[in-house]
Amino acid sequence: MANSQTNTTPLQAGRIQRHKLADRIYHWVMAVAVLILLGSSLLPILGWKFAWLDLHWITGLVLTIAVLFHIVRALGWQNFWAMMIDGQDMRDALGGSANKPGKYTLAQKLYHLAVSGLILAGIATGLVMLRKIDTPFWNRDPYWFSDQGWGAIYAVHGFVAMALVTMIMIHVYFALRPDEWRLTRSMFRGWITSKEYRDHHDPKRWQAKEEA
Repeated sequence: MANSQTNTTPLQAGRIQRHKLADRIYHWVMAVAVLILLGSSLLPILGWKFAWLDLHWITGLVLTIAVLFHIVRALGWQNFWAMMIDGQDMRDALGGSANKPGKYTLAQKLYHLAVSGLILAGIATGLVMLRKIDTPFWNRDPYWFSDQGWGAIYAVHGFVAMALVTMIMIHVYFALRPDEWRLTRSMFRGWITSKEYRDHHDPKRWQAKEEA
């Protein structure tokens, strides 16, 4: 989900803020949570025996809180539309144009949309599945749905897990590409250089500010 398009935090001359600290923290909290969720669900299937259930559902709640925080922040304090596919994106794609993008490319927006859908589907089905386990807050109640209903919920949850493995592989591949290193650096340190901004972004579509 979208990050703010303007820069108000002082930086060294020649640098443009791409991601604020709160957004970088969210990104890494989400990344760690998703990896823990995938590991705690898939490793036991591969024969790694450990007490995975509590780790899994507690991490799921942490991810849910993080995503809710991000949604509120995106709607209230950021430019929500920065990550939305717009008419210029479509015209560039259909016309084969080499125009520079705004803050995010069409591919990044499509990837974000896919991951957002998967994460929300995983959270929704995971929260429902919590009714089938005992926790300190409630007792299990496996009779909310029929066997067919539970089967559909588990199928969606499992599909999300498999799809996220693929999406993570894609994300890591592009993050390690030398021509994308500026984006990876910005998720650690928050900034890109002014030259990178001029070379890769249309200032009319992303009105970032350089700070001294």
